[in-house]
Amino acid sequence: MTAPLSADLRRRLVRAIEAGSSAREAARRFEVSPSAAIKLMQRLRETGSAAPARIGGYRRPLLAGHDALLRELTAAKPGITLAEIQTELTGRGIQAGSLSTVWSTLRRLGLRHKKSR
Repeated sequence: MTAPLSADLRRRLVRAIEAGSSAREAARRFEVSPSAAIKLMQRLRETGSAAPARIGGYRRPLLAGHDALLRELTAAKPGITLAEIQTELTGRGIQAGSLSTVWSTLRRLGLRHKKSR
């Protein structure tokens, strides 16, 4: 993913366009894509600010809220495998995702899930 245009470049683009230059002319002058200049002006009209939108964000874990159930499953059967946990969750109507989702949730909770030999 590319980085947003710098605040200085954004200000210069806006000043050039507000001074009468077209968005495409300003984009050519400042060596950015025409769509970047056009979208910058759209953003300025819609929000009143030329600042970039926030990139990324927090995504809640898929199995958040099922901590007690996972603790119960691992305590009830010490040698339970990730696949068995996933099957158990799916059987209870919980979208478990992939095995790595189950593993990362168990790790976040500090639970061990090693198979006993």
